[in-house]
Amino acid sequence: MEQTQRPPVMPSIAVILLTVTAGIVVLFGMRQYADILGPLLLTVNLFIAAYPVYTWLVSLKVPRLLAQVVLALTVFAILALFAYALTWSFTALVQELPRYQPQFWKLYHEVVALMAQLGISEQQVVDQVKGVNPSSLAGLLSSALGSVTNVVSLLAVIVVMVFMMAFDSETFGDRNHLLRRHQPRVWHSIADFIAGVRRYWVVTSIFGLIVAVIDVIALEFLGVPLAMVWGILSFITNYIPNVGFVIGLVPPAIMALLANDPLTALLVVIIYSVANFVIQSIIQPKFNGDAVGITALVSFLSLLLWSSVLGALGALLALPMTLLAKAVLVDHDPQMRWVNAFISNEPASADPVPEPAQPELPLDDPDPGPATA
Repeated sequence: MEQTQRPPVMPSIAVILLTVTAGIVVLFGMRQYADILGPLLLTVNLFIAAYPVYTWLVSLKVPRLLAQVVLALTVFAILALFAYALTWSFTALVQELPRYQPQFWKLYHEVVALMAQLGISEQQVVDQVKGVNPSSLAGLLSSALGSVTNVVSLLAVIVVMVFMMAFDSETFGDRNHLLRRHQPRVWHSIADFIAGVRRYWVVTSIFGLIVAVIDVIALEFLGVPLAMVWGILSFITNYIPNVGFVIGLVPPAIMALLANDPLTALLVVIIYSVANFVIQSIIQPKFNGDAVGITALVSFLSLLLWSSVLGALGALLALPMTLLAKAVLVDHDPQMRWVNAFISNEPASADPVPEPAQPELPLDDPDPGPATA
């Protein structure tokens, strides 16, 4: 007799409370080891994005050892490029800011006069902006740049992790095959996560670069100083969901106000807003597809959660981390798929899905081939 599939049963309040409590404990533990987990998770994400390089080289009959070395060098190149860009940007900003002290104080007195007309005394303004000037900001940036020595040990850990993961990549195909054979539902969830995250990083990087180039060209045309610095900032903040655009917009707008005039600052805001809306809000989602399968609210809450747990890296990894949690805790468990009704941008994904068919491979298959997911 054919069995009818019963709808998933909602867990009891006790189970929900225990699950939430366990989640809080896990997040607290992750926060304690954020200095280790942040770089580790970043490295894993970079490997997910770069792993097709390894499979492509293997398909060309390149020796696996050489393919592993190329994979590690690819990840190193990405990290080195980001590190150089950030270091150069900080250095240029620290050297440039002190030149605009007169403009800063002129703008400050204009603001004080405007506030006085509105009934706000100068002392109130002083209390609010005390200590905020280009010199103090330059000192803050200098100290941040000086702390790079503390990052050296962290980079050493990342280097070791990159090499270990690169040389472990030879067995990824076997592990992928075994997981697919014994836990097909888990395999499908993880495979979907890997494909989605890989597409997210690649597409976001491409469109972030396009937006950054447009911003740099516009800033150069308007004569705003440090156009390349603001372009790098725009590219990096592109990975931060929801608020990244604002973070990348405010500094160049302030610089345009100090170095140029209010009209230039207004033009910077308009150009940034138009470029962000057209490219990242209209065009990019058509290429991202289902890579980000969560609602805008969940995306914003993810930013708050993971930045508080993992710090600055948590802001960059907010969406991939949420997609990982969704794949592991929700998508593969029929009893938990109902959660998708609240967090997914496709509520229909809350419906039960049939059990994935077992792959038609013999148990003693000697060569499963490299993982492609």
